[in-house]
Amino acid sequence: MRTIFKKLICACMAVSCTLVLPAQIGTRFPSERKVIKDPKTGVELIFLTSKSGTGDSKIYQTHNQWTSDGKWVIFRSTRVRGEAMAVNEETGDIVQVTEGGFSGMLCVARKSMNLYYMRPLKNKKDERLGMEVVEVNLERLFADSEAGKLKKKKHYERICGLIPQEMGAGGDMALDGSETFAYFRLGKEYAGKFPIKEELSGTFGPRRMGAGPSGIGKIDLTTGQIDHVVSVHFQVGHIQGNPWHPGEVIFCWETGGKAPQRTWMVNADGTGLRPIYRETEYDWVTHEAVISEDELVIAVLGHRKIAEERNMDFSKDWGPSGTKEYATGMAVVNMRTREFTMEGQVDGDNFWHVAGSQDGHWVAGDTFARELWLIDRHTKERILLTAGHKTTARDHVHPTFKPDGTAIEIQSAMLSEDGRSLNICVVKLPQHLLDRYKK
Repeated sequence: MRTIFKKLICACMAVSCTLVLPAQIGTRFPSERKVIKDPKTGVELIFLTSKSGTGDSKIYQTHNQWTSDGKWVIFRSTRVRGEAMAVNEETGDIVQVTEGGFSGMLCVARKSMNLYYMRPLKNKKDERLGMEVVEVNLERLFADSEAGKLKKKKHYERICGLIPQEMGAGGDMALDGSETFAYFRLGKEYAGKFPIKEELSGTFGPRRMGAGPSGIGKIDLTTGQIDHVVSVHFQVGHIQGNPWHPGEVIFCWETGGKAPQRTWMVNADGTGLRPIYRETEYDWVTHEAVISEDELVIAVLGHRKIAEERNMDFSKDWGPSGTKEYATGMAVVNMRTREFTMEGQVDGDNFWHVAGSQDGHWVAGDTFARELWLIDRHTKERILLTAGHKTTARDHVHPTFKPDGTAIEIQSAMLSEDGRSLNICVVKLPQHLLDRYKK
């Protein structure tokens, strides 16, 4: 009897070892995929997630969202608290792609089936040692997940290196175009240890943000070597690598609103620091995104009322910026020639977050009304793709083009029962528009 009992216990243990743990990397979730027609425009909307209360949201619109095979979209979610997910655009299958949490930006490689992110590392006393940079082999993970043969996370993860706590890394991270190293933001104290040519800036605007110093570092994803790139006199915000131009990093001056000079670029060796679009005090520039080897798309906001009198005191409220007394809209800046082209603006509203196709034919932007518009860069035709996408007060549609230019990913609460829980949605460009510039 005792022998039979022991065998039964061993059998139960063996079965339990094959079960997927609730927070295990590779865990699969049922498809929520729904395809609808936009009620206003008739454009096809593919909701890759559609449940309420799952905490779904896009990676920020400056970054790549699709895996290199074009099949999976990476996103943030609270299905498993603190972990990231991938959803298959065709099948709707959802797979957990991190284990142990992540911090800041998810970086999806374009040249390999890898995902990179930062994760806090602590010792046994719960003291933070810094940020480890993690690589996940998605190809291996997806195959094992589909086959039901998941292994421990060490079989899919590789620790690229550790960014020491003293560097103050956190939040933004971006892959270089070579995908051999990644950029990250430096903390104020560490950045201040290096020479800065300009006088340190104080806070700017009513949110009391933007003060320097700050800076950018980089980590070699093969060797783990850490290097300082640049320190600047202001607060660094979003960081992007140029996917088509290795060794080039684009970043912004973050104030929580209008900045004295929003867009900047620098080389990976710290040389060539300069503004990209040299704005005036009337320009409210925001949400820049690299869209091709040479181009940056920006939003120039015109959301504030035009002052009745020229001598009005704007000193406590972003200065005399952000009105339609001057040119506003979605614009493209050539980072080599500095040529500025205004692509267009919506009537009675404003473009807020912007994107562009790498083939040079289209730019897209969301509005304060949570609409998504497309602009033909050749004809300047404005095309409403979809409307009625509710979001939270603090979040927005955040469009990002698929690398092949056939679709735009957004986040939306259109299908949510509570009217505010975000889902991941892919907006297909109508076929007649795709045919317009076929070779």
